[in-house]
Amino acid sequence: MSQREFFQDGPSLANQFEDDRLLRAWLDAHLPAATLADIRPGLARLGGRAAGDMLAMAADAEAHPPRHVPYDAWGRRIDHIEVAAGWQALHRVAAEEGIVATAYERRQAAWSRVHQCVRLYLYNPSSAICSCPMAMTDGAARLIELYGGDTLKAQVLPRLTSSDPERMWTSGQWMTERTGGSDVSGTSTEARRDGHGFRLHGTKWFTSATTCEFAVTLARDPEADGKLSVFGLELRDRDGRLHNIFLHRLKDKLGTRALPTAELTLQGTPAVRIGEPGRGVRTIATVLNITRLYNTVCAVSYMRRGLALAQDYAGRRRAFGKLLKDQPLHRETLADLECELAAAFHLAFELATLVGREETGVATDSEILLLRLLTPVAKLYTGKQSVAAASEALESFGGQGYIEDTGLPSLLRDCQVLSIWEGTTNVLSLDVLRVLEKSDAFVTFVADTRNRAESLKLPELAAELDDLMRALLRAGKWLDEARQAGREMMEAGARRFAFSLARIRIGLLLAEAAGSGVIDIDVAQRWYRKRLALV
Repeated sequence: MSQREFFQDGPSLANQFEDDRLLRAWLDAHLPAATLADIRPGLARLGGRAAGDMLAMAADAEAHPPRHVPYDAWGRRIDHIEVAAGWQALHRVAAEEGIVATAYERRQAAWSRVHQCVRLYLYNPSSAICSCPMAMTDGAARLIELYGGDTLKAQVLPRLTSSDPERMWTSGQWMTERTGGSDVSGTSTEARRDGHGFRLHGTKWFTSATTCEFAVTLARDPEADGKLSVFGLELRDRDGRLHNIFLHRLKDKLGTRALPTAELTLQGTPAVRIGEPGRGVRTIATVLNITRLYNTVCAVSYMRRGLALAQDYAGRRRAFGKLLKDQPLHRETLADLECELAAAFHLAFELATLVGREETGVATDSEILLLRLLTPVAKLYTGKQSVAAASEALESFGGQGYIEDTGLPSLLRDCQVLSIWEGTTNVLSLDVLRVLEKSDAFVTFVADTRNRAESLKLPELAAELDDLMRALLRAGKWLDEARQAGREMMEAGARRFAFSLARIRIGLLLAEAAGSGVIDIDVAQRWYRKRLALV
């Protein structure tokens, strides 16, 4: 074939469970053998779908973004949102594959949340970010499980956690108003008592997954001196008409284009209060803890997808007389991506493990403190790393990585939102400080890290573990000095401190993974050389 007749071959995906050596090795090392044997066939099936029929569904959803239809043919206001057939199909897959339900069936006891997160990890990169409504649905389910009244638990919770596509509901999480996102102190939506329930009045600036059946939101509570409470609402009546909800427009976004995100006004929408009056911020944290876990796992899953595509392409693309996989510098680039994936993966699945233990009542007091600290740490770190990894993966395709019809640019566009959703990097860094102010979480973090590191017998990583202990001492020293210097000093350094905690934790987890054979020793050594920064 002449140069003029040359065509490139695009990347291809294998079964995304069977092809993921890191995932399978981690599961082998951590899950009881009987549990793994029970869930493995389902994971293999979903891994096949993620590389098979789901790709066509996602492509259709991306090609046909949602459309707002404000009026019917006769001028009646209907505020209908049309979504692609592919988007609807992805909702069905989420139900069929138990993307939410698995965590609440709890068939694997404390490992149920890990099982659910593995399913999310396989599902998300092929879902056109249909994982977003699943995150909010899961968060609402946990909220109702902990704080909901009998009616919500009997009528709504079973739908949110159903694995039947005909029965499952999805939920929104409507907190953002014109005044901003993470700062909910400016919330102006009001609840007004109406018989046994409430009616909500106010405008929500961003409402993702506006085609959902249920939503949770914050509003000023007249029975709590105007303080914020959490409310739940059903979007439509029995005839399918919106409950006094006026849609202004759909948002035109950089990414997540298949996801309907609307600006809307509640004009007396019926609602029920969830949790204690006036404790809305504390109560809604239950939702955020789940959605931040989803954000973390989805970020890592995008890193894995970018690497899988880049690795396959490296075995197809020939340049300068060699395949890319035979080019030393390209191999080095892919090795760095693999190293970053291993780091983020271990952080995400330690978080999932802690959530599962807390939900099933077997977590120790120390584990609960670690969970509170690691939730914002894991989310902020993986959110940033996924963007960098997606950019590197696209670059490995050269110009084709920049061409829309390859489908590759959506990987980077969708990753970008993960450092914004559920709290920006700075907001989460300040959340880390609040955790340390209200608890002994840092003392627990230091003791847990030191005890686990000292138990490792790895002469090959002796120097690296010494570096880890020095980083831990530096973090403690900075925290002491910042506290003495005052609040402004602490806030100015909060971001660097939070990233330092993430890297310290990753350093520990990678050393443990090397010791158990989940990863090769050289992967841990590579990460230490490049990433363990002293605060």
